[in-house]
Amino acid sequence: MQQKISISEAIRKLPSILHNVESGMPVSLTRRGKPVAMLVSIQEYERLHRKKKDFWDAFMEFRQTLEKENIEFSDSDFENLRDISPGREISAL
Repeated sequence: MQQKISISEAIRKLPSILHNVESGMPVSLTRRGKPVAMLVSIQEYERLHRKKKDFWDAFMEFRQTLEKENIEFSDSDFENLRDISPGREISAL
């Protein structure tokens, strides 16, 4: 659960607030009761800003994993996976 603290209070209690943030509790800093900033641990910050792989890089990594483990696919592995029926009938309004 996040803690809400005014900026003026945060200035007075910074060491204890930082201790709470380091232990994983985010702190919302407020000005006149409205949130203006968040304090989060460095671990949480790095998790949030970690570069995500794009599709192609993730796909190529997946293919390399398959090659390392000698896993092969054929067209027959993908037969009957998709429903090719036209769907349900609907009535016009």
